[in-house]
Amino acid sequence: MKKKGIGLFVALLLVPLALSTSCCSKKAVKPTKTIAQEGGQQAQNSAVKEEGLTKKKYPGIQGEFLESKALKDIHFDFDKFNIKSSAAAVLKKNAEFLLAHPTYKIQIEGHCDERGSVEYNLVLGERRAESARKFLSNLGVNKDQLSTISYGEEMPLDPRHNEEAWAKNRRCHFIILAK
Repeated sequence: MKKKGIGLFVALLLVPLALSTSCCSKKAVKPTKTIAQEGGQQAQNSAVKEEGLTKKKYPGIQGEFLESKALKDIHFDFDKFNIKSSAAAVLKKNAEFLLAHPTYKIQIEGHCDERGSVEYNLVLGERRAESARKFLSNLGVNKDQLSTISYGEEMPLDPRHNEEAWAKNRRCHFIILAK
């Protein structure tokens, strides 16, 4: 009987204590930024302005990206993933930018036009992105700076259904992954 009495006594002491801590509405205090954090954010924002970078977010995709006017898209022929001479010239300029900014992490997006199955276009988009990554790497860009992703036909630059639009959509697009 004594064990039950002690247990009941402890329970009677703990229940009000638990209720008093859980029922009190304490407003969550939002942590303030330190001066170093604010300075870091300001430095990042000024770097974004100085480099001509713009923040971008894709609908339905988490994360924020940075676009640079210095990084240009390359285009491909229908059903191809080889680098054309016109694309090679663009990639050389992109490589110059990346070599000058070795801390930037770049994502190379492979895109296709709407012709072909979804599965086929995902593979083709990946091959396009990989061929661009390999080309940049051969120019001296650190492989750790480069990642690839394929969007296949899912993110057309031009939504029309004609050769002009399809030519625009067969591309690799380069973004800087936001830190």
